[in-house]
Amino acid sequence: MTKKEVMEIKRRLKKEGCTFTRMCGCYVDAEKNKVVDFGQTFLNLEDEEFYKYLEIAKKVLSGNIGNNLLTLDIPLEEEAAGGRQQFLMGLRESKLKNEELIDRFYDLVIDSYDYAGNYLILVFHDAYDVMTRTTDNNKLDESEEVYEYLLCAICPVSLSKPGLGYRADENRIGPRIRDWVVGVPDTGFVFPAFNDRTTDIHSLLFYTRDTKEPHSEFMENGLGCGSKRTATEQKNLFSHIVKHALGDDDENSNEVLLDLQQKMSDYMEEQDVLFDEETGVILEGDELEKLMSDTGISDDAASSIKEAYTEKFSNQMPEVAHLIDQKTLEANARVREEEALRAEVEELKQQVALHHADNADDADDGIKTYDVILRVKPEKVPQIKSQMIDGQKCLVIPMDENEHAAVNGVNTTV
Repeated sequence: MTKKEVMEIKRRLKKEGCTFTRMCGCYVDAEKNKVVDFGQTFLNLEDEEFYKYLEIAKKVLSGNIGNNLLTLDIPLEEEAAGGRQQFLMGLRESKLKNEELIDRFYDLVIDSYDYAGNYLILVFHDAYDVMTRTTDNNKLDESEEVYEYLLCAICPVSLSKPGLGYRADENRIGPRIRDWVVGVPDTGFVFPAFNDRTTDIHSLLFYTRDTKEPHSEFMENGLGCGSKRTATEQKNLFSHIVKHALGDDDENSNEVLLDLQQKMSDYMEEQDVLFDEETGVILEGDELEKLMSDTGISDDAASSIKEAYTEKFSNQMPEVAHLIDQKTLEANARVREEEALRAEVEELKQQVALHHADNADDADDGIKTYDVILRVKPEKVPQIKSQMIDGQKCLVIPMDENEHAAVNGVNTTV
């Protein structure tokens, strides 16, 4: 699903636009026991509950495409009788009113979701009347189809923090009563996917809050899809491949990796016009090899990086944008700009000093010139003294340890 398609669904999750028909839930404890389960018509909820549950549903449609939100393809074997797709289709067609199917779904999540703690499983059913759009994205007053889907959110439930509070029953300040609080979703999915603004029963949208360690076991065992790396995982894996090939010199490997990422960023900008903005620029092994030839990476290391890259990303070559640490590149660019500015200022200082010296040398005979010209801070002037040292008249300027001096615009170690 693209960002535009995700936003089209998410924009409807408001009090006046929401069409959730039913919501079911199951609270699971740390020992994987079902503590309580429930089901009810969503629009009959009290306002406070309505908005809290709606907030949870929205979170499953939040984040970056390719990082927090991944489109997972459903394998053909899972589309056969008894497969995960067939089960989810049946659950959708029941509109969450078949208690046996709902209970089996809870069991499926509990058996495949690896989480050390209490959590709440929520499932929403919705039917979206998809309106026809013109080429300029304006809506027409006619429906193309009804997109019927399930939205699932798995939320951690944790004990509230201890603290002091007002005990109304005892009219005193005392220890606050701790209770179990439902947090924002950790994992979730939307089935079927809404691709090209139509129902796609061959894929689903997977949500993960933690992009470093998503629940890949739930992707595989719970949903029956192959696991897919987030953009964060791809970036970290690529960094590991490069650093491993370059050896133990961390400082050098970081510098080379930064240089390579800059070249990848430049390559992405050059190629961007050739690719659809939703697809992104894919980096193949051969292109990576070409980019490495312009860096300080040796032929052996480059060969090792290409081989590992091709092997690790054999299922799907990543987008260049997913492999680049943009914040590090921007920080490095700022550092280089500051260094260049400092060098330019220093050069200008030296040019000014030389200009003053040339003017002194070329002065007319009628103008008195000096062999020594001092330029000091006003507070230093009273400290300057004339003193005979080894029979030579000298000017003495006291210097503190933290003070520095420049002669003709050049810094000295005096």
